[in-house]
Amino acid sequence: MAKKESLIEKKVDELKEMLVKSREEMKDLRFAAAGARTANGSAYKNARKQVARILTELGNRKRA
Repeated sequence: MAKKESLIEKKVDELKEMLVKSREEMKDLRFAAAGARTANGSAYKNARKQVARILTELGNRKRA
């Protein structure tokens, strides 16, 4: 998982690629949870927070 400092250092294209990957991970986790118990119950919550961090950084750059 990327910390705030590492998100600031990334380029916009890299952030968008990370966003796509994080959303795919969320989708996979959501379907896995529907079928059976997951090994890491907080993985979906962490993926959701990562998406929020990326979107926040992209929004900050757009406003600046």
